[in-house]
Amino acid sequence: MAIVRETLVYDGPGGPFEGVAAYDDEVEFHRPGVLIVPNILGQKEADNVKAEQLATLGYVAFACDLFGQGKRKVRESENQAEYMDLLNADRGLLRDRLAASLKVLTDMSRVDPEKVAAIGFCFGGKCVLDAARAGLGVKGVVSFHGLYDRPDYPTQTPMSAKVLVCHGWDDPLAPPASTVALGEELTAAKADWQIHAYGGAGHAFTDLAMKGREPRPGITYEEKADRRSWAAMQGFLTELFV
Repeated sequence: MAIVRETLVYDGPGGPFEGVAAYDDEVEFHRPGVLIVPNILGQKEADNVKAEQLATLGYVAFACDLFGQGKRKVRESENQAEYMDLLNADRGLLRDRLAASLKVLTDMSRVDPEKVAAIGFCFGGKCVLDAARAGLGVKGVVSFHGLYDRPDYPTQTPMSAKVLVCHGWDDPLAPPASTVALGEELTAAKADWQIHAYGGAGHAFTDLAMKGREPRPGITYEEKADRRSWAAMQGFLTELFV
């Protein structure tokens, strides 16, 4: 097995954009593709590592860029949410940038374009739910400690993408009422959905860079939820691509 990284610069609304693909270059047949959508900071090394981890599981993974080439944040940024806020204010633009990123993945020669999923973390968890809501052609999505507010455009009913939500029950950014509202939304959309809630976990529970840090209550890494949610994702993808 030889896992390869490939940096891809691509066009899209407000681009250019720069993401990283990872795949096993010794596998010759078409494989399912998985889009990875980053958190509030944008495309970074942690997302590329997730792409490599997915590649070892047999997928072609693409850690995409929704902010634009060179538009990245670090945790110490004064206005950490700058680029995310622009997309939160224009969910149609967010949808279109997701569609452009998905096209990069489905156009890859190693990918079976009929077998594509998306996973996302924090803001990225919100984004992949929007990919399902908008009917962007993914077979399924996995949201890790995402945000659940609905976009301001008409969404797909029935929802064709299957949905797995991995949620920290103590997440201050997605309190129980918003989680219940998401379940009601997905039910009304006739989606095939699951919500896994992890006790003792809050927001950012998969983010190793937050280990030992808690900038505010309920925002920190949590090992058990990280491990269990990754295992849940693996089972979900296996069933999705049978």
